Amino acid sequence: MRITTLFCLFAALLIFCPGTPMARQQEAAGSGMDNSPSADRLLKRLEERYSGRNFSVDFRQESTLEAMDIKDEALGKAWFKHPGKMRWEYREPEKHVIVTDGETLWIYRPEDRQVVVGDAANYFGNGKGASFLAEFELLKEIFEVSLENCGSERCRMKLVPREKQQELAAVYIEINRDTMDIKQVDSENIYGDITRIFFKNQEFDPDMKNGLFEFSIPSGSDVLRMEE
Repeated sequence: MRITTLFCLFAALLIFCPGTPMARQQEAAGSGMDNSPSADRLLKRLEERYSGRNFSVDFRQESTLEAMDIKDEALGKAWFKHPGKMRWEYREPEKHVIVTDGETLWIYRPEDRQVVVGDAANYFGNGKGASFLAEFELLKEIFEVSLENCGSERCRMKLVPREKQQELAAVYIEINRDTMDIKQVDSENIYGDITRIFFKNQEFDPDMKNGLFEFSIPSGSDVLRMEE
């Protein structure tokens, strides 16, 4: 998968970039959470579910390059720790890892013996790693948030950047309506390419070790600095 696609997705999900506030959506008269939830109510419930909580999750990622009719799939595990730490460990079909301690970002591909290193803030703005998990209301400062649909089991929100963010066109978040677990995140770029990430086996871990979010560059690796 192209690194630029990952950056677009992380920027969208983890709120590393500044934005301008958007007006709060108004509840439909007489609507209730059980019958017709709004985007605002869902964001509030997501914040109650994730605020300040460290967690890990298994993921499956599907990527489609529309123009070239290319599809690929990857499997792995991700960890998030407040404030600002995350680790994405891709295990199949090709091993690589993306790690940030909230300040430095490392991308390591063992097969290439190559490590890309950069300042997380230069790519993701002034926020910290999983800041959107601490305050989902921040999403509305970056995106126009709307409720696309809401069935008996899942709700799907659409997030459109209020300001241009590289090639990102929209992000879609699917949520289990009962548990409020995030089950799927889709990102779409301006070319129609789509990256879908499916989450399962979510576990909250208050004692998550800091060592997960530290990275020692292996001896003999080529080190590349990200352009600022």
